[in-house]
Amino acid sequence: MKYRFLRFPEGKAKAVTFSYDDGCRDDIRFARTIDRYGIKCTFNINSRLLGNSDTDGRLMLDEIKQYLLPGGHEIAVHGALHKAPGAVSAAEGIQDVLSCRLDLEKMFGKIIRGMAYPDSGITRFSNGTSYEMIRQYLTDLGIVYSRTLAGDNNLFLLPTDWHAWMPTAHHNNPQVLEYIDEFVKIDADTLYSASRYPRLFYLWGHSYEFERDCNWELLDTICERLGRKEDIWYATNMEIYEYVKAYDSLVISADGMTIYNPTLLTVWFDVDGTVYKIGSGETVVL
Repeated sequence: MKYRFLRFPEGKAKAVTFSYDDGCRDDIRFARTIDRYGIKCTFNINSRLLGNSDTDGRLMLDEIKQYLLPGGHEIAVHGALHKAPGAVSAAEGIQDVLSCRLDLEKMFGKIIRGMAYPDSGITRFSNGTSYEMIRQYLTDLGIVYSRTLAGDNNLFLLPTDWHAWMPTAHHNNPQVLEYIDEFVKIDADTLYSASRYPRLFYLWGHSYEFERDCNWELLDTICERLGRKEDIWYATNMEIYEYVKAYDSLVISADGMTIYNPTLLTVWFDVDGTVYKIGSGETVVL
């Protein structure tokens, strides 16, 4: 055996996820559009900035439950009051994140462990903060991943640091459609053995930007090019995190030929061009 690589559910080598911020009213139109294409999104909500009426610029709680949750989308932390952790003291950052998590879990009746950094996030620091400090208190607060920004690229890699999860591109990146076309054309099964690693396309933004820029047709184009592909797994940020963690938890014998799955998830992986499936509690001998 030369190489073993993760494969997403059903043995797929590619995945797509979206992440959209602030709980804007335009999320309703956005969700309806991506639902038609089978694409999943993580909606990052400021718990104490929700709308109070249907004329407010932000969604009301009932609207989130009615329009976002039925599509299998994820709700994640975005700071109760939208404070950039890198721009406030650790005490303020902790309060904003913890308050948001507590609020959202009470509102939606589920455990919420994902996040996207508000504002400038971890792109710059002041008031005595550092990335190491923020990563530590997010871990202590039970936040297992957090999306950052300002590093668009077409590498399509899974994160190595889940608290600095870099997306592929903002939807207004001038190269976003080029990135999508490049991603869709990738056929990992035909690549050189060392290049058969999994690929992820991760889009982010704010739904109000489509309304502001009068370019809702861009969202349709993005979805048409990315959606409904048989070789792509469509997942929320948390679904990707939990699946990758399950893969990373596989127990491997010293010679690499026996693999045990101690997790609750079924996991797929590729070994030198052969795809294997290993169920919860199962052992596979290659």
